[in-house]
Amino acid sequence: MKTEKSGSSSGKKKGRGLMVIAALKLLEAAGLVALGLGALRLLHSDVAKDIAHWMDLLRVDPHNRYLLWVLQKLSNVDEHKLRELSVGTFTYAGVRLCEGLGLAFRKRWAEWLTIGTTAALLPVEVYEIAMHPTPAKFVVLAVNVAVVWYLIWELKRSKTVR
Repeated sequence: MKTEKSGSSSGKKKGRGLMVIAALKLLEAAGLVALGLGALRLLHSDVAKDIAHWMDLLRVDPHNRYLLWVLQKLSNVDEHKLRELSVGTFTYAGVRLCEGLGLAFRKRWAEWLTIGTTAALLPVEVYEIAMHPTPAKFVVLAVNVAVVWYLIWELKRSKTVR
């Protein structure tokens, strides 16, 4: 009887951990879809005019250095780059959606997929931190390392439980 109780309580813990990771992946997918739609909306429009309009609406300081940096980057974006960005963003959103739904339904393949895709980006995140360290980048790296570690631990644990 005790083994059944401990098994069910560990199943609840696994379910909670997977649900948190699933929610993170689904949130990422939603953000990426919004970004992709934003990129598509900028097609066939005057980006500078749109940004000036939003700056007026939000009463943003036009001399803000971050805003000037964004404006400079956006001035180099043409329709071809916007299409590429939207395709890449929607593709990546599809992967994140697949991971999130698979984890939500407690599919083992989704755990492996999430480990692979998340771990594959860790070297890029470390490189980014080495080049331009920011607290946000450290948080993202820590979260992704925790996700990979947790899923590997769960896979090993579930293998020994069987």
